Amino acid sequence: MEFNLARTSATEIPPIDFRAELNDEQYEAVTAEPGPALVLAGAGSGKTRTLTYRVAYLLSRGVAPEEILLLTFTNKAAREMLHRVEDLTGVPARRFWGGTFHHVGHRILRVHGESVGLKRDFTILDQKDAESFLDELVKERDPKFLKEKTNPRAKQVGEIFSLARNTCLPLDESIRRFHPQHEHLTERLAPLFRAYMDKKLKQQVVDYDDLLDYLFKLLRDESDTARYYQERFRHVLVDEYQDTNTLQAGIVDTIGCHHRIMAVGDDAQCIYSWRGANYENIVTFPERHPGTALYKIETNYRSTPEILTLANRVLVNQVPASGFHKELRSSRENRARPYLVQTMDNQEQAQFVIKRLEGLTSEGYSLSDIAVLYRAHYHAMELQVELARLNIPFQITSGIRFFEQAHVRDLVAQLRFAYNPQDLTAFQRTVALLPKVGNKTATRLHTVVLEQAREAGTAPVDVLDTDAVRKKVPKAAADEWPSLVQSLRDIDRACREGTPAQTVRAAVEGWYGDYLRGAYSNFHARQEDLRSMIGFAERYEEMRDLLAELVLLNSETSDRSVDPDADAVRLTTVHQAKGLEFPVVFVIGLSENLFPLRRAIEQDAVEEERRLFYVSVTRARDELYLCHPTFPGSNGPPVKLQPSRFVQELPTNLYEALRIQRRRVW
Repeated sequence: MEFNLARTSATEIPPIDFRAELNDEQYEAVTAEPGPALVLAGAGSGKTRTLTYRVAYLLSRGVAPEEILLLTFTNKAAREMLHRVEDLTGVPARRFWGGTFHHVGHRILRVHGESVGLKRDFTILDQKDAESFLDELVKERDPKFLKEKTNPRAKQVGEIFSLARNTCLPLDESIRRFHPQHEHLTERLAPLFRAYMDKKLKQQVVDYDDLLDYLFKLLRDESDTARYYQERFRHVLVDEYQDTNTLQAGIVDTIGCHHRIMAVGDDAQCIYSWRGANYENIVTFPERHPGTALYKIETNYRSTPEILTLANRVLVNQVPASGFHKELRSSRENRARPYLVQTMDNQEQAQFVIKRLEGLTSEGYSLSDIAVLYRAHYHAMELQVELARLNIPFQITSGIRFFEQAHVRDLVAQLRFAYNPQDLTAFQRTVALLPKVGNKTATRLHTVVLEQAREAGTAPVDVLDTDAVRKKVPKAAADEWPSLVQSLRDIDRACREGTPAQTVRAAVEGWYGDYLRGAYSNFHARQEDLRSMIGFAERYEEMRDLLAELVLLNSETSDRSVDPDADAVRLTTVHQAKGLEFPVVFVIGLSENLFPLRRAIEQDAVEEERRLFYVSVTRARDELYLCHPTFPGSNGPPVKLQPSRFVQELPTNLYEALRIQRRRVW
């Protein structure tokens, strides 16, 4: 195959005074000589500006737009960056190859895909389509697989396959490493994976992962095609390089075999290993590209010197030889030190945050200037409750509000049915979790249950497993019905004889716990959410009061939609906060086993938790509050929590300790 490799003529651009527009660190990276370069851009250091001016500098040196490949993680980031280049140089953004790895993969496969079995008119399955495709295939190849409640559903099977492909690991090794709860299913999943790949190719459809998988295969196996793009893209620029997975790094290394790659990122902000990001990609970049020039951009334009001094100290305690040494320096004037706040429990923590919100707004901050960050969604449950009660607007950046989550609503439905068997809606939501049970079937079942209970003069829960009721249960749900019935009986008994907390515990530890394992790949996190409900229930002596509160809280939060631009406090997990910044930041739940999470400690993933903590503190511009509860206030007898190891490692002179009087006076 022959390609036209004629160079496009250089583009004339207006003169740019790069020396005047950039600080010393940025200027050194922007004007680097061609060759492998790793730019370590610290938080708030102007990474986007550096990349933008690097593109402009290459243009000023005679490189044509068509010879630059810019890889980003969102199309929005690519558009914003290239439009800045257009504003700066006058070169239209459309002349560049820029976008996500998937976007570039799609563009190349449309032209050269036949080499890997893809015709030019192949179609792309979106996430929902891919899930349906896989669901049909699993039912066809292994009919009993999806009927077993602890087995992953089609969506989760797709996630298992996806992670193996993006990490370039054999399926069995990927399952062992990332999905150990399904390791016993490896021999059943392996043939499904092969059938999934074969069927897509036969039908000429691809999912998102195929766009990368087939691109890498094309570049690896078709030397002429690989050579064309290696010679065409004289310069490869990669944004957020610390977030690349093994497959993406392989694509970059193959296209950039000439070593004219500029990888821009921050190893201290690598926090996505759970979705395949490989920390080793950025750490070993100099080894894979000999002669790499290392540039550190450490001048921070976001945070105060006091916040950055604390942030730098967080990284000092990394495992030796882990990552690159950086020390952020602030361009701003001194202000107050960060605050360390010890509270009795999560409720008092929530009350402190709200009390401080009042003070901050009186000092001139708007609510949207303030963010509350947490490691896991359930850590903010008490705060959401208090904000809703006081009618303080808040927006969940990291997803839906706690009580609106599907698994929380599923649990509440079981509690409602146990308390009031007449509640058709609660019964529908509960039994509809079974295969082939929709609202119509659930309604028929509910009618039979009430009739049988009335005739027998007994409680509805006692007739759930009678012949008359079982006959109405769809065949596909018959195997799971006895387990669900037993769980509902246990919940009913706890509701009648025990406390609200004991009732919630019965629901959490019953049939639904096994259902979670198959329904969600992040079932560990969802289990923690539900366990936190046990502590929430301990506040109530009567089941009716707990249920009323749950319903009211749900309606108070879900009925009031908050405009993204509205003046509202931002609540978000640290993962979702990456890339954002706020004048005032509260980091809550900073106790051992909460942040870092107990599960991360058990899995020897503490260093990534440390990087998460680093990301959280570097979101703050003016004020930073680090809050740690002393008691969890949930899940059994009170156990005193130690402050997070990340807090204990900090010298006391880096923060100001705030003490809360037990009389609730701050």
